[in-house]
Amino acid sequence: MIHTVDAASAAAFSPLESERFGVRAARAHVVAENLERVLEFCAAERIDLLVARCATGDLTAVLAMESHGFLLMDTLVYFGFDLARKKIPEDTCEYQVRRFQEQDKDQVRSVSAAAFKGYMGHYHADSRLDRRKCDEAYASWAERSTRLKEAAEEVLVIEDNGILAGFATLRLNSPEEGEGLLFAVAPEYQKRGVCPALMIHSLLWCRSQGARRMVISTQVTNISMQKVWCRVGLEPSHSFYTFHKWFDE
Repeated sequence: MIHTVDAASAAAFSPLESERFGVRAARAHVVAENLERVLEFCAAERIDLLVARCATGDLTAVLAMESHGFLLMDTLVYFGFDLARKKIPEDTCEYQVRRFQEQDKDQVRSVSAAAFKGYMGHYHADSRLDRRKCDEAYASWAERSTRLKEAAEEVLVIEDNGILAGFATLRLNSPEEGEGLLFAVAPEYQKRGVCPALMIHSLLWCRSQGARRMVISTQVTNISMQKVWCRVGLEPSHSFYTFHKWFDE
């Protein structure tokens, strides 16, 4: 039986991470008021690893988590684009952006594996997690996005004479908001206009779905990606810390 906590706690068992890393894992969104309930949930479910996020401005929650042995693993910064008020730039890239097709599946996975090898997200920042499995997480995410609507509602690819140069996965968070989930550019196509083109077509997709805003996030250290987003017209919006808590320490 999986216990649940109230909606404000947002704590839940994580089957994907549990299977991938061979531990009982859970995820939570933490505020100072729900931390004790989140910890009770983890004790009841015999959780080994908790991945917890909190707003960077919630220093009360940060200090409380640190006092319980949570370790900071990364900082996610979100950018947004006001689709109702801002003009989407024109795509000047020489490569074609189109919807994913079934024959693209293997190339999407291989592009993801190459683009995210050693990428310093919260998995790689945790020395207790297997490096190979950390790399595999992004390729697995990309593969799930091509076949499961709950992983992504749309996948766009960009190709150069049949060679996949990159891809983007998207979803609607609400009728008002679209989100860019996973973007990847093959290493040999980086700095060739692929990322801006994917972003422009992602904005167009969100607008075509009736959304008034698009958001996307990355690690705060990923400056090159943030520069691309700024050139396209996105603006910084909000940010979250990602903490890990191991319960056998």
